[in-house]
Amino acid sequence: MASHRDVIQPYFFDPAELQALGERHAEAYRSGTPFPHIVIDDFLPLDVLRECIREFPTPDSIPWTLYTDAGNTRKLAVQDETLMGPLTRQLLGQLNSSTFVQFLETLTGITGLVADPHLLGGGLHQIEAGGFLNVHADFNRHPTLKLDRRLNLLLYLNEGWDEGSGGDLQLWNADMSKCERRVFPIANRCVIFSTTDLSFHGHPDPLQTPEGVTRRSLALYYYSAGRPEEEQSPDHSTLYRGAGEPVPTPSRSNRDLVRRLTPPIVLDLASKLKGRLRARR
Repeated sequence: MASHRDVIQPYFFDPAELQALGERHAEAYRSGTPFPHIVIDDFLPLDVLRECIREFPTPDSIPWTLYTDAGNTRKLAVQDETLMGPLTRQLLGQLNSSTFVQFLETLTGITGLVADPHLLGGGLHQIEAGGFLNVHADFNRHPTLKLDRRLNLLLYLNEGWDEGSGGDLQLWNADMSKCERRVFPIANRCVIFSTTDLSFHGHPDPLQTPEGVTRRSLALYYYSAGRPEEEQSPDHSTLYRGAGEPVPTPSRSNRDLVRRLTPPIVLDLASKLKGRLRARR
């Protein structure tokens, strides 16, 4: 016979409660600096939170993927929902549901949002002692859905978090001159923010947790078919930046990428052809 602990009740967001939550925080979200964002504590019922924490796999219990991204990060992640606990899988489904997407649209003012059932880059994240994530702006297009990335959601699962261990999410301004907000990853804290080429965030300082203590979170991303003209740029992967490092415009960044990838002989021929065309004008 199954024990009481084995009987897991599914959890569903209440549409009316979510709608009220979105309306209550909408103004704060849209006026957030250095870019639109909100931090909501006590996001889940306590019993749901604790079950998700209990289900969260340790670094050696499932085949996590280690991401290093050319030395810019050191974190573990898993997108395969079959490796997750039953309540965690059900909660991720709720976070990708129509009810929740409508809440996000009310909160942010962004319409036509689309959830990602593939959890590309999201799912479960875990960082061990010494791990970090350099400040960056995220990739801007989903490679298979062909949609524009608009929102990030992070839900932290770290009970009794010691702020002396670091691990705070840092939000930096557009010219990378200042970290304007730090958010510690305490349990049941939800962070939602808009993603553009200038929404720089991360936690660049290596984690200093005791042995066996990790920084755990759920991560989900939301998309739309198109975005405001002033936010558009060529497709790109993660854009890492250091403090005070100049931020190139997307057009210049794209030209530099083309130059790096084009053989010199082709660039030389193109330059000569351009000169001839000018001479004929």
